[in-house]
Amino acid sequence: MKTNRIYFWHFTILGIAFLLFLLLNISLGSARIPFSHILPALTGGDGIPETHEYIITNYRLPKAITAILSGASLALCGLIMQTFFRNPLAGPFVLGISSGASLGVALLLLGGSAIAGAAITTSGLSIALAASAGSFVVLLSIMVVASRVRDTMALLIIGLMFGSITSAVVSVMSYFSRMESLQQYIFWSFGSLGDLGWDQVRVFMIISIVGILLSIASIKSLNTLLLGENYARSLGMNVKQVRYLLILITSILAGAVTAFAGPIAFIGLAVPHLTRQIFRTPNHRVLLPAVILFGAVLMLLCDTLAQLPGYEFSLPLNAITSLVGAPVVIWLLVRKKRMLF
Repeated sequence: MKTNRIYFWHFTILGIAFLLFLLLNISLGSARIPFSHILPALTGGDGIPETHEYIITNYRLPKAITAILSGASLALCGLIMQTFFRNPLAGPFVLGISSGASLGVALLLLGGSAIAGAAITTSGLSIALAASAGSFVVLLSIMVVASRVRDTMALLIIGLMFGSITSAVVSVMSYFSRMESLQQYIFWSFGSLGDLGWDQVRVFMIISIVGILLSIASIKSLNTLLLGENYARSLGMNVKQVRYLLILITSILAGAVTAFAGPIAFIGLAVPHLTRQIFRTPNHRVLLPAVILFGAVLMLLCDTLAQLPGYEFSLPLNAITSLVGAPVVIWLLVRKKRMLF
């Protein structure tokens, strides 16, 4: 009962932090909007400037929802991969899904420039489709490898090699591409949450919800994997089937985030560690909702810092997540005495 009470207060604090950072994210930016204008703008109330209503409903609210979905999805992927590989350094992109998405975008933005010598004009939707196609190709390759390799650590190494291969191909195309195309690709690789319209946000939301529901259905399997694959088999669990499912969940969530928001670093690696240290439990019935909420809170914070409230420009999102996430990981690895795996 005492433990449940502690969990209740932890979740309460996270919920309050979530609401606070959501309001901050919507109100702060190049144009400061008072808290009192946010609720009327969301509910269609009167008495606020039309410009404030337009900024909130068409720009800041979609961006905040994208931040919530991205942070929750990446944190959940990191938790699943760290449990699956029993490796504290495993993250959402360890299987090369992000690299595959980057390759798809590079083929779209840099491929035509390198071959035809002309800059390619693209839209946000075409970039998202190219990233999705690239991540799907890598997913199929990982699935084929997973059917032939029984050793989980071998699968981890193969995923890293997939990432190295795709990065090498992108580097070659970058060398031969035009400056305009290379600049467009570099800006995409910085990560951005503010480029999505409502239609894209709805698609992103549906994909994320599907991945989260599949993760909830896998809680029992994740808890069993903590005891080792051999013990899981002795309990009657189909380890091969669970492996496919976890790879699919990670690919869906990480691929969607990369497609719609770009390759965002460190959230998936830092949040599961931070959550374990706070909740002090390896039980995924507690960790799974906690990392979803924690990831959303941290991404909202990073996005608020990146957009430099009061200024007209914003910093690269990847720079902020790395500056926030890397010290957290270093601090946790230095101070903790044992791993909760």
